[in-house]
Amino acid sequence: MTRYLIGATAARTGDEMSGPALLLVGLSVTGSASAASALLSGITVSAAVGGPVFGAMLDRAARPGRLLAGALAVYCVALLVILLSLGRLPLPVVLATAVCGGLLGPALAGGWTAQLPRVAAPESLPRANALDALTFNTASLAGPALAGAVAMTAGPAAGVVVSLALIALALPAAWTLPRRAEAVRAKPSKPSTSVVADLASGFAAIGRTRPLARATLTSVISYVGVGMLVTCTPLLGERALGTSGSGTFLLAALAAASLLANALLARCPDLLRPDATILGSALALAAALLLAATLSPVALFAAMAVAGAGAGPQLTALFAVRHREAPDQLRGQIFTTGASLKITGFAIGAGIGGPIATWSLSGSLLVAAGFEVLAALGFVLLTVGPVRHPDAPTSHADHARIRP
Repeated sequence: MTRYLIGATAARTGDEMSGPALLLVGLSVTGSASAASALLSGITVSAAVGGPVFGAMLDRAARPGRLLAGALAVYCVALLVILLSLGRLPLPVVLATAVCGGLLGPALAGGWTAQLPRVAAPESLPRANALDALTFNTASLAGPALAGAVAMTAGPAAGVVVSLALIALALPAAWTLPRRAEAVRAKPSKPSTSVVADLASGFAAIGRTRPLARATLTSVISYVGVGMLVTCTPLLGERALGTSGSGTFLLAALAAASLLANALLARCPDLLRPDATILGSALALAAALLLAATLSPVALFAAMAVAGAGAGPQLTALFAVRHREAPDQLRGQIFTTGASLKITGFAIGAGIGGPIATWSLSGSLLVAAGFEVLAALGFVLLTVGPVRHPDAPTSHADHARIRP
């Protein structure tokens, strides 16, 4: 478990650092907030395609850790190519490279978390789940802070180099993740279904299982607002602290609040009611974005604290719902598909946040708050919708309730 947590923290810190680092280096080289946000959007938007396919491959692999390690290595190469080509090749070529690299982005999120039941005992899974979410919060705290500190001391390009180095440090931990239990007991046989059939089964499982569908929809829409907030942080930092690079410290404040909230959940996992927490987090993020729209320096840091207190538990709750509802044979795909959809929501927010912020910084934050309200409405609509007949259960929990 310790090796898993160390590897996950390194990979996720590098991932969290790469976004702000690419945003800063894009702004530095091109001088355009729209071009910088397009670069960040490019490396995240393709996750919608890459996540489900990569998850299906993880579910079919006898050694999923080795497949995960390969994905991390390719992602590192993509970051290096983007850095070397930015300003030397036409921007559309750089964006195309970012899109290709982004196909493997979900490996740094859902790809790791899907392996958690193989390194944690069933009775300790709730606490392990909270600790796993804590690695995201630690990464969210350290990544933006490192990106800002490195950019101010060694230049924006150095931030990208450090981020890919951190991802590379996770390769040994990924490579040594446990084999599948069935692969240990017997020689693995050729899968009886195609990747396409597995993809269809995974999407059907998310769509038919109401808690999964509700959590997925809410988190994806919510992350559109988060993507807009992240894109606005260089301009918010310039407004509040005097330099665009200092905007990463606003993200660090958000991550610190997330870290504290999830540290509490790791000590007291029974405090969490996963489904209700997902709804509450969207409402907290909406309130935080409305507060940030005032553009007051004190209000900005208060808004980041409120946003972190909502976003941290949302992640823990989302993982808890997926672990509870996902069929074992589709676990990897459900986690990476969910991660890819969230990343795509983030990419949409990052893509539209830059142009709107160029027109009005407060307006961009208000639009982001609107997406959080929309996420909460989506949760409510999927909660009050028609209930399936008991003979057609929608989740593992439903099966358990009707089993004699």
